[in-house]
Amino acid sequence: MTGRNRRTGRHLPWEKLGAREREILEVLFTLREATVAEVREALVDPPSYSAVRGMLALLEQKEYVKHRQDGLRYVYSAAVNTSKARGTAVRRLLDTFFGGSPERAVAALLDLPDQTGEELTLDELRAAVIAARRRGE
Repeated sequence: MTGRNRRTGRHLPWEKLGAREREILEVLFTLREATVAEVREALVDPPSYSAVRGMLALLEQKEYVKHRQDGLRYVYSAAVNTSKARGTAVRRLLDTFFGGSPERAVAALLDLPDQTGEELTLDELRAAVIAARRRGE
């Protein structure tokens, strides 16, 4: 995921963000949109209200976040489409841990113990692969 620095016009990659900035973006991806108070409430060990407001303003300057006005308050949302961000994150994960190979990633996922108690059948995996091919993924 990237944003564009308004002053320089350069793209700012997700990795250049601080941990708290990434956490705020994750909150916005989850909630879709939120006020400063709602973002603060969702953060682990949250800083002050004004610190969250300042970080949101900074993320907006970097064009990762946008806002709309609702009465007297601002409602924030991610400026980047979640599916685009997901694709970028998955690509980075594949490149970092699996040499760019989706096959290696799937093999690693199949080696994980089942945490849900439900078994994913080969038919379900096959159906997911066929659906992805139809979408051109």
